[in-house]
Amino acid sequence: MRIAFTVATAALTLVAAPAFAQDSYNQGAETTADAPFAGVYVGGSFGYDVQPNDQGSRLLFDRNLDGRFGDTVTLPTGANAFSPGFCKGAARSTLSPQNAATGCRNDKNGIAYYARVGADHQVGNIVYGVVGEFGKAEINDSVSGFSTTPANYVMTRELDWEASIRGRVGYAVDTTLFYGTFGPGYARIDRSFTTSNTANAFALSGDRNQFGFLGGGGIEQKLGRNFSVGLEYMYHQYQDDDARVRVTQGTAPATNPFVLAPNTSGTDIRRSDDKFRWHSIRATAAFRF
Repeated sequence: MRIAFTVATAALTLVAAPAFAQDSYNQGAETTADAPFAGVYVGGSFGYDVQPNDQGSRLLFDRNLDGRFGDTVTLPTGANAFSPGFCKGAARSTLSPQNAATGCRNDKNGIAYYARVGADHQVGNIVYGVVGEFGKAEINDSVSGFSTTPANYVMTRELDWEASIRGRVGYAVDTTLFYGTFGPGYARIDRSFTTSNTANAFALSGDRNQFGFLGGGGIEQKLGRNFSVGLEYMYHQYQDDDARVRVTQGTAPATNPFVLAPNTSGTDIRRSDDKFRWHSIRATAAFRF
């Protein structure tokens, strides 16, 4: 978190300082009236985040640990051990995902809250600047598989925190600003794995910190000299393809599908959907100095 704040502060200093020093020198006390969106600001946002429909999400298997996923986990008879299927969301029971009452619950959408600091420069109606943001969204995204045992296997990811540094460009009409924003993001994504299988042994691995990007736009309205409110839409996307679950024998017999000969070392599992994505609709507020 310190890294994210340090980078954001440095970026704002480098971009904003020369422009606003010159602006103050030239315009003096008339800056606010002539350029209502010029200046450094602090603020925050609060809203609701929604994930897209990950229809078709499933678990993928690397049965011989060669790094290539797409293998079929089979029973000693040769039948598919995961023939009951898969579903987006977290399993409610060990029964088939086709069972509407006990299959899978939907992914969790939820509120989001962020703090931000930014700096803008205004030339006529054109406003451009940079904004740094740090916060959290209360969302999680799961995918489940069902084996013939019966047993369920659930991989879940959720956002611990997110930081971004974005450019912002807009058009001001008097005290109303219409803008677009885009830039890189950096997030900590917490992964978890649960299963009703108590025989095999399971180990979860993967880097939790991921780079991504954010893009969107909004409208900002000045209310008086220093305060403004707004409404903003944002799209977030992070590559999240390195989480792995290694399944080994544990107390299961040698005929267990995950360690069935000739591949007795175990099986790796990963998600088929390798991007963590969501949409934000949020209210914003800012105080300009």
